[in-house]
Amino acid sequence: MIPVPSKIESQIFTLYDLEQRLKPLGYVIGGNWDYYHGSFDYEIDDKVGYQFLRVPFNVVNGHLDDKEVTVKLGEPFLLSHKYQIGLDDNVHVGNKTASFDQFSEPEDPDAEFPEEYVGVGKELVQELESTLLS
Repeated sequence: MIPVPSKIESQIFTLYDLEQRLKPLGYVIGGNWDYYHGSFDYEIDDKVGYQFLRVPFNVVNGHLDDKEVTVKLGEPFLLSHKYQIGLDDNVHVGNKTASFDQFSEPEDPDAEFPEEYVGVGKELVQELESTLLS
């Protein structure tokens, strides 16, 4: 994980406004959210695992399932997940677990971030700043 300091940190927005501005740029709301925090993820590459720019946020007012929820952005960071290549040999699928255990386990959920994409991540943060702060 590589932190990328930014002027967007601590800025407050409605989640709806953020979605309207960030989704056209290629950001999605990450799957690891609950009612009080979440993140926007931008996939940089997926050749050897996945490299993301992640922009975390915490709820200021409301819950993430509220229509008018406001959130405060955290410090963006670069993140890499590396998955096992080959057979899903650690998967034991039965009728009760088939929908949960169908994919291979991460080989390294916090893998080293490739140096070649650090500059790309910093440029993406600059784009975020110009999109959100202007």
